[in-house]
Amino acid sequence: MKISNNVDEKEASGTKPKPVIFRPSEMPAADRGKGNKTIPLVSDAIGSKSLLNGMTDIAPGEAIVLHTHNCEETVVVLDGKAVAEIDGIDHVLETFDTTWLPQNVPHRFKNPSKEKTLRIFWTYTSLDATRTVVATGETHSIGSEHKKRG
Repeated sequence: MKISNNVDEKEASGTKPKPVIFRPSEMPAADRGKGNKTIPLVSDAIGSKSLLNGMTDIAPGEAIVLHTHNCEETVVVLDGKAVAEIDGIDHVLETFDTTWLPQNVPHRFKNPSKEKTLRIFWTYTSLDATRTVVATGETHSIGSEHKKRG
């Protein structure tokens, strides 16, 4: 993990958490298929006690699968336009528009552009956040994405 001030990951994960600065442009992204990629940022791996966050790039014309979470989530559109499907209703979002989603609300983000990647920033209010795919009922830990990074 690339962090600033010459603090290495070992120091950052010690008994007393230390501040961390992430440099996403220098971090590996997890492939989510169809050109979509996620860069996990804050997690318990660096000492967070209550939240997870990161960024997801959604390829032109693609979408994230319809899903729910077991905790609150907020999403900020960082770059591009998005369609947020929330509980069956599509909402058009532009750069810096922000959503807040209570737990167990079905949602997904779609990229309507044919040329430009959509980038969103997400935060979960629990280290134990899960994602449940609506179509299959499959559930997995969001934190597991953080543990897979290089």
